[in-house]
Amino acid sequence: MDNDLADRRAERGWSQSHLAEELGVSRQTVISIERGRFDPSLPLAFRIAATFDCRIEDVFRPVDGE
Repeated sequence: MDNDLADRRAERGWSQSHLAEELGVSRQTVISIERGRFDPSLPLAFRIAATFDCRIEDVFRPVDGE
């Protein structure tokens, strides 16, 4: 799954730690999601979308073949 979480975070001037705090997860979780190593649970994906006032599909997109 591809995402633009790092870009959205940077647009707000937030550190990974700040975003992790906003979402109630560890900084390592944010890093893993941004790098595409971890797909968030549905509840976390909803929290991410709500944090950035957008839809889940605005942040996360399937990669070809997934």
